[in-house]
Amino acid sequence: MGLDPLERKFSLGGAAASLLLTIVYLSQLGKTTTKPVTVKPISANVCPKSFHLIGKLCHGIQTTQKSGLILLIIVMVVMGTALALFAYRRNRPGAIVAALLLGFLGGTAGIIFMFLGGWLAVRAFRLQRYGDPTFSGSNIKAREMAQQRRANRGTRTKTSRTSKSSPSTATARTPAPSKRYTPKKTNRR
Repeated sequence: MGLDPLERKFSLGGAAASLLLTIVYLSQLGKTTTKPVTVKPISANVCPKSFHLIGKLCHGIQTTQKSGLILLIIVMVVMGTALALFAYRRNRPGAIVAALLLGFLGGTAGIIFMFLGGWLAVRAFRLQRYGDPTFSGSNIKAREMAQQRRANRGTRTKTSRTSKSSPSTATARTPAPSKRYTPKKTNRR
């Protein structure tokens, strides 16, 4: 069965959220960060370029660019588009996989997608096992199935007890000796 309308809306919302996160990451792509750094001198009282010797340590400011975001942006665009496509086509397994991959690869922001993928997977399990993806509907079905199992178990135990007590059917059965594990008998001569 495909995604129901509620799951489809949440999946499309997750795809939109991944594309919004992509825009946020794109805005962070060209920015540089600066932080104060303290290093040991290269040799006796000689510091690297743009560092100043204060006491026995070299102090300076290090600037870094966020270069690892390119791969994350590409993954977010591809998986967000895949999630939107799967939600549009009502493909439940594809939507679950796309949401979970977004969750694993999305870092801290991927928690949203992990919840989406887990929620879709739990609903798929309930639908497959009980025929109803809702919590209340699956609980009702589980209780009915448990009562049915108890009723079937009660009828089986009554028949097995009566068959064991009758002397005509109770014969001592011993299994045939296994050729592989039973040692050969030696002659007594």
